Amino acid sequence: MSQEDELREHVMKRKGTEPPFSGKYLAEKRPGVYKCAGCGHELFNSDAKFDSGCGWPSFDRPADDSAVTTKPDLSHMTVRTEVICPECGGHLGHVFNDGPTDTGKRYCINSISLNLNIE
Repeated sequence: MSQEDELREHVMKRKGTEPPFSGKYLAEKRPGVYKCAGCGHELFNSDAKFDSGCGWPSFDRPADDSAVTTKPDLSHMTVRTEVICPECGGHLGHVFNDGPTDTGKRYCINSISLNLNIE
C-alpha cells in the first residue's frame, strides 16, 4: 500500500487528519468540482472554496443540501461537527461556525479525502 493510500485510509476510515499545510488542494485555485476520494460523490464546488489560513482546504458550503452529512464529534476533549460523505461514510473533516461569508460556515476538509475534477 502506498503512503498516500495509507494516509487516505487513516483519514477516511479511522477519522484521522492529514498534517496541516500539507494537502495538495490547500492552495488550489482552478475551477472544478471536488468529489469524494472514496466513492466519487460530488461534495463541493470550487466557487465555495476560500483561504481560511487553517492549513486545510476550506469551503463555505457543500455542493447542495445532500452533498455531505454531519454528526457531533466528541473526541479530542472538545465538541466539533464531523463532515462525512453520505454515500460511502468516509470522514472528510469538520465544519465550524466561524466562516467569513453569509453562510457563517467553514468546512475544513482534508485534501486526501478529495479529488478535484477540473472544469
